[in-house]
Amino acid sequence: MSRLRGLLIGSAVGLLAVGCASFPDQPAPAGWSQAPALTPQAGPRPELPGELPSSPGQGQQPGQQPTPVPPPQGCKDFNPAVVGTCLSPVSGVALADVNQTTGAVTALATERTTGRLVRVTKDVDPVVVQTFEVDASTDGGLTSVTLSPTYPEDQLVYVYVTTATDNRVMRLAPNDVPKPVLTGIPKGPSGNRGSLAYDRTGALLVATGDAGNPASAADPESLAGKVLRIDSSGQPARGNPTAGSRVLASGLRSPGGMCVSADGTKTWVTDAAASAEQLYRVEAGKPLGNPAWSWPDKPGVSGCASLSNAVWVGTAGTPGTLVLPMGPDGGFTGKPEPFLDKENGFGRVGALVVVDDNTALIGTVNKNSGGTPVSSDDRVVIVVRDGAAGGSKD
Repeated sequence: MSRLRGLLIGSAVGLLAVGCASFPDQPAPAGWSQAPALTPQAGPRPELPGELPSSPGQGQQPGQQPTPVPPPQGCKDFNPAVVGTCLSPVSGVALADVNQTTGAVTALATERTTGRLVRVTKDVDPVVVQTFEVDASTDGGLTSVTLSPTYPEDQLVYVYVTTATDNRVMRLAPNDVPKPVLTGIPKGPSGNRGSLAYDRTGALLVATGDAGNPASAADPESLAGKVLRIDSSGQPARGNPTAGSRVLASGLRSPGGMCVSADGTKTWVTDAAASAEQLYRVEAGKPLGNPAWSWPDKPGVSGCASLSNAVWVGTAGTPGTLVLPMGPDGGFTGKPEPFLDKENGFGRVGALVVVDDNTALIGTVNKNSGGTPVSSDDRVVIVVRDGAAGGSKD
């Protein structure tokens, strides 16, 4: 897996320069503690037959004018960073593969309202992998996707789904029907969004909403309003703060994204509270407490990536993303910096997951109410934080 991850990172970044829940059955610590920092062996970067054209402004010499990218023509998008086009608003994304011969990136994307899990590759029509029966009448639906860490071998995909009766985690294996992993997460008139991520031990973290009942988030017996930590059968993972309990932390209302740092020392979750949108740092066995950052203006904070020196979040209510600069102790050292918020960005971002320390895979939600879609929306895109892959940093 480490070899493939190195390949994915090297190839994705190479394309741009030219343009987090499995549950392996393995021993876990008997008591909760922060996982040690691990350094996976990097895989080789494939020899590509030719580099794609640069994204706007990327790879330019000082003073040189960036080469303009033509506007989309129907579902054809000429920006080399764009992986998939003409989707419904994208609620979740996962990087699945990079072709060693062509360098083509393949990703999986979820559409919240249609229940479709779609495989996308640049200049290839989207392929529907599975359509889940969802209730998207509230903020729920098909709201998150993540891959097994041994995905190249087992091809297992995990999703968070709102059904007619509950919210649940489901697993999809090749040539099989979706199977439930964890059911009975409360469903209500609101607070049905969920998000998935891995921790460094291989346990699955599941962020759940409060189903419209704030008291549920504080109830240790309820699965609502929590960050849960489970094993492959949906049971409490070994080493949880309270033996026999799935609960890792409590106090969520409507989570939009969750992310774990590469060294496993920091876990973050975004949430839409009544008075503001918030970013929390998750600490095992504790209520979420005061947010690490709060947005009273509610820009629609959604997916996130935990980098070595920043937390990167998408915004579904306003164009672009926000980068929160961070010190070594995990404290923020300045205000959120807009990125990809300009006219040559990709619009509103509903899903964001890390590829490497400067690169993320995003999914747009421009077809949602208030968005300004182009003909190729909604899209899946690879973006580089310190470059100009479709936008500019203030």
